[in-house]
Amino acid sequence: MKLSLIFFLLCLTSSSFAVDIDIANKILANSDSGPQVRELNWLNINFMDRQRKSIQGLTSAHYGRFIKGDKSDLALLQRLVDDSVIAQDNIEQLQALGVILGDVFAHEHESLSWVIYEDDLAATQAVCAGESKNCLFPITMLSRRMEVGLKPNISALYQSAIDDMKPYLPKLPYAVQ
Repeated sequence: MKLSLIFFLLCLTSSSFAVDIDIANKILANSDSGPQVRELNWLNINFMDRQRKSIQGLTSAHYGRFIKGDKSDLALLQRLVDDSVIAQDNIEQLQALGVILGDVFAHEHESLSWVIYEDDLAATQAVCAGESKNCLFPITMLSRRMEVGLKPNISALYQSAIDDMKPYLPKLPYAVQ
């Protein structure tokens, strides 16, 4: 009896996994329009504001400093990371760090802005160049690394992302390449 129950559960689990893969493959196969980029709606804006406030609370409580929304925030984010202020299983707060990082991208480069990037699998907040589909995903840029115990170098990650985006940013007049 126990053996047949185990066999039944294994069949049930593996068949649902196969169905999930099959559904994902069908979604990808039917994708001819590609990702869409649209403006943030009020739900996105309110959610991101709550995340900003949570990091603001941490920086003011731990260091007596406030988030400014500019490049000086990178050092403050690094302190939060280095001091392990946020537990690696606190995904929401780890992602909130990414909102602050995205704000720095958008503040320091006027052609980058927060948008919703939507493909066939999901919609997520992203920082994109102009109205293009060339985007950064700062909300998960830090959290995915920190979830597995890494302590990323925030400034190096920021610079690497900007370097990757340079071909999609407007060229300044008289800029030396």
